[in-house]
Amino acid sequence: MAPATEAPAKREFVHPSAKHAKKKSSSNSIEPITAFYLFFAANIFGALFAPIQDCDETYNYWEPTHYLTHGYGRQTWEYSPDYAIRSWLYVGLHAAVASLRRILPQSSKVGEFYFVRYVLATVCALCQTLLFQVVSGTVHPRIGFFFILALCTSPGNFHASTAFLPSSFAMYAVMLGAAAFMNWRGGLKTSQGIFWFAMAGVIGWPFAAALCAPFLIEEGLLALSGGGESLRKGFLRVASGTVAALLLVVFDAAVNTFFFRKLEVVAWNIVKYNVFSSAENGGGPNLYGTEPWPFYFKNLALNFNIWFVLALAALPLFLIQKMADTSKKGLVSGMRAVVFLTPFYMWLGIFTLQPHKEERFMYPAYPFLALNAAFALHIVLESIGHATPGTLAGMIPGRVKLLAVLGVFVSCLAVSGLRIYGLISGYGAPLSIYKPLGGSVIHHDVPAGLADGSIVGGTGDFVCLGKEWYRFPSSFFLPRDMHVKFLRSEFRGLLPGEFAEARTGFGLWSGTWLPTSGMNDRNEEDMSKYVDIAACSFLADTQYPENARLGRTLPPHEPDYVADTANWEVLACEPFLDAGNTGFLARALWLPSLDFLPERFQRKWARHCLLKRRTT
Repeated sequence: MAPATEAPAKREFVHPSAKHAKKKSSSNSIEPITAFYLFFAANIFGALFAPIQDCDETYNYWEPTHYLTHGYGRQTWEYSPDYAIRSWLYVGLHAAVASLRRILPQSSKVGEFYFVRYVLATVCALCQTLLFQVVSGTVHPRIGFFFILALCTSPGNFHASTAFLPSSFAMYAVMLGAAAFMNWRGGLKTSQGIFWFAMAGVIGWPFAAALCAPFLIEEGLLALSGGGESLRKGFLRVASGTVAALLLVVFDAAVNTFFFRKLEVVAWNIVKYNVFSSAENGGGPNLYGTEPWPFYFKNLALNFNIWFVLALAALPLFLIQKMADTSKKGLVSGMRAVVFLTPFYMWLGIFTLQPHKEERFMYPAYPFLALNAAFALHIVLESIGHATPGTLAGMIPGRVKLLAVLGVFVSCLAVSGLRIYGLISGYGAPLSIYKPLGGSVIHHDVPAGLADGSIVGGTGDFVCLGKEWYRFPSSFFLPRDMHVKFLRSEFRGLLPGEFAEARTGFGLWSGTWLPTSGMNDRNEEDMSKYVDIAACSFLADTQYPENARLGRTLPPHEPDYVADTANWEVLACEPFLDAGNTGFLARALWLPSLDFLPERFQRKWARHCLLKRRTT
């Protein structure tokens, strides 16, 4: 079906399947408010229970936020004025949210941490709901329902929805951008779409802006096919969006210039470091590890299981369906569907080719993965439900088909639940062991026998981290003026330093612009980052009983501090998954501890503990 041919000024671009969606929306579609409640519930669950999976989240975002709100925190080399590849605008937005919690009743630092997560959960749910609404109205209500199902039940959304990471912020913004580009009702919204994708790139992560490429190509083809007037309007739409994006760049640069005390365009610095630096020249992202090409396929299979398989199959299934449709109806719809399905493949292909891979790099593409999977499932169910009589599929009773489909998805839902609970039970200890320090003002957070506060350190006390430095959740879990310090372990890379706490010069937060020492972009160890253990009042460490049982010798810089009862007493210990001694399936999913299960299916446990120095 071709678009309407009214005068350009009154032209309303409507997806050919939109009429079908309108007819069924009242009876078959989920109301937006219901969709919001579902997204919000799933995201709040993540805010409450999701472990911090990446130490970058702690040291590159939570710690600078703690510096802005409380005056001290750990500083990574990325925040050094010499490099300036982290945006203070992004951090400042979250610091404003944390500060808002401080003026509410029963304020605590731990409360600020979770309040930021709650706000992230809400913002994410709003963005998801808007994209759901556009998908349901523009494509098909059932695809919108499957979109909800794919996100709300996936372990990927469990940790991405409330992660304090630019890639999560980019995920929020690209949902708004995609919704603007996809919604043709009332005219094309190209300028809005460009702005939201620019926000994803400028405030979030620069590379996420590339996800708008298929939509811009569609815009260009549409303008070219419509003649001179259409081309002029298309140019104005793109120009308007570009101007808005440039203003956003100027605003971000102004904020970062205030903090760094020199002109900095952080988005460009990030691109320059990641694209134009190389290990041969002493820098580049590959210094922090490389992975083989199947990394993302394995990771997405874990975090989305059948939804990832469906997402990969979406475009082939759609093309097969179109080739089998001899009526040739829905040609324009088919062209638009290809545009909608392309971003996920494009993102997966680009990042699969990059040697340095991290799970969070996939976050901006999660909504497109869910959209592709919803498309594919709709096609599969439509094909099964309308199978030609006499064929094998047509001979299977409808109830059998329904039971088979339900069986597959109940099984996949169970796998997702086991994955999520496996993450919570295996890696949630770092969010719990610091309660005895009194980071919360709520007294019942302190274990019995310690409620008198006698273990809470005073100003200047240090909590030290050795081999577990990368598991520290952030200074929001420590009492006011208690600092975290590092002991030397077997790690030989560059650890974070500390923001200067001096108050000097123009404006506040002098630590953001004062010169730093001991920083480099080559991941080279700096000995000034360590303190002597005698300076430590408290210490966080993990004890691995399985290694002791197997007679393994501990590295010289990583002794078993928990067992050193002469010098340390245990304040809190929580079970922590011993991933090194646990088989793959038991690492990936929660499995019950049953004696009859083979050894490779048994989860091995360590103890993640907070220790206090004994006084003589």
